[in-house]
Amino acid sequence: MLGQLSERLRGGHRANDGLPPSFRRGAAAGAVGLVLLATGLTATARDEPDLGRFYDQRIEWAACEGTELPKDLQCGTLTVPLDYADPGKGTLELALARYRASSDDPRGSVVLNFGGPGGSGVQGLAYGRKDFLGLTDDYDVVSFDPRGVGRSSPVSCGTDATVRALEATDGEEMADPRDALRQLREVAAECEKHSGPVLAHMGTVDVARDLDVMRQALGDKRLDYLGFSYGTRLGAVYAARFPEKVGRMALDGVDTLTEPLAEQGLASARGQQTALENFLTWCTEELACPFGQDARAAREQAVDLVRSLDDTPVPTDFGYEFTGQDLAGAIAQGLYTKEMWPVLQRALAQLMEDGDTSGVEALAFGGTAPAPAREDQPLADEEDVPLDNLPAALMAVNCADDPDRPGEQQLTEELARLRAAYEEASPVFGPYRLAQVVLCHGRPKGTDYIREEVKNLDTPKMLLVGTRGDPATPYHWTEQTAKRLGPSAVVLDNRNEGHTGYGSSECVHRKVDDFLLYGSLPPSGSSCGTEDEDRI
Repeated sequence: MLGQLSERLRGGHRANDGLPPSFRRGAAAGAVGLVLLATGLTATARDEPDLGRFYDQRIEWAACEGTELPKDLQCGTLTVPLDYADPGKGTLELALARYRASSDDPRGSVVLNFGGPGGSGVQGLAYGRKDFLGLTDDYDVVSFDPRGVGRSSPVSCGTDATVRALEATDGEEMADPRDALRQLREVAAECEKHSGPVLAHMGTVDVARDLDVMRQALGDKRLDYLGFSYGTRLGAVYAARFPEKVGRMALDGVDTLTEPLAEQGLASARGQQTALENFLTWCTEELACPFGQDARAAREQAVDLVRSLDDTPVPTDFGYEFTGQDLAGAIAQGLYTKEMWPVLQRALAQLMEDGDTSGVEALAFGGTAPAPAREDQPLADEEDVPLDNLPAALMAVNCADDPDRPGEQQLTEELARLRAAYEEASPVFGPYRLAQVVLCHGRPKGTDYIREEVKNLDTPKMLLVGTRGDPATPYHWTEQTAKRLGPSAVVLDNRNEGHTGYGSSECVHRKVDDFLLYGSLPPSGSSCGTEDEDRI
């Protein structure tokens, strides 16, 4: 059946169904930030630029303009400097969204980040609405598209950048690693060409500084914050950078602060492979499973399916070709929570039985059409967000945050070994993860700020949630990060499956809300059991 799949797909592809962007809690874990000088309402050091005009802003909220956005969602903008070290270089407009508090006297705002890096906060808040309504009892619930993401000066590498990176690191190219690295440098140059000046200013500390401008513009003395996946790293960077401004901070799906990007990719590949095997075990117990009822055979079919599409990509209505690695990305999105498993099963059935890629396209890209790069800095129109914005932004932040930049000789010697290690970790996700790691070749070296400075925090208590079966941020990262942050960290052990716990565990949801709303923290090391136990 799989051998004939690509031919059926070419003849059987149907128009995209126009599904709304999926609510992404995070993808792969990112690394961290850029060391910058302290800031305040005015210049506090002789060589620090005056940022007062940015801190003096107030956000003007109005009804959101966009397709299928909730009517009670309000939108606004925030102006931030392109370069905090030199505000005269230009500014960026960030897209914000909020749900108003139902209270007559709200505590203030709680800011959400949905991870990625590269996830749209505006879309995440819009389509995750029901998860956060409880917080509106005492907060305006706010999120934003970080710089380079969504409508906030979106970056792009061109729709074929990931494909070219994968081609550069496939088995055939291993015979000439130097040529592979040359191709990767060409991809890096294409990213710079398509993205413009924002690409050089997308490190996590840049975003943390945006968060502090946002806090002031929202009228809050301290930042109350809920971050998912990569958003936990952003929260930790903010806490290290502005410890006196930390309010109630909850971090769910805790990222690493120390592991090199290559090790992060391996951990993600292993975690996603385990999640895929769990999904296939569940799927093969269902009569509607497109892989049949044999779990072992299903695992082999999944690998063959990805490789078949890599060998013969399928044309799409958006003008690009859907590859096996696009499919790997779609499957990864569908594995983040058990609640998404039926959606993933249907999308794979459409693909395998009807030759219809619309379901997996919606998972992989959120149904967003590609658009040409913009040279100006105002908000991008919703329809102008490039198709590859999520992976392009993810790479931009990861590379800006990663201090490891091995030279050509070292990479030449290690590339084949890395590929073998990633394929052993996951024959489905390994190549995709490796491409993400090596895409930093040809980009400027990132910072070591996180590894050197984000530790032993002197802040109010922060709640860290780790999920035992998390496919993207393994539980040991929660323990590792909590130890590094010091006494401020309070750990909640979520003994469930899936990436993050807030949207899938009633117990986690309740404990996070109790902390954010009332300041009530569970004892460090306490746990939430399986969902059956949670309901008892």
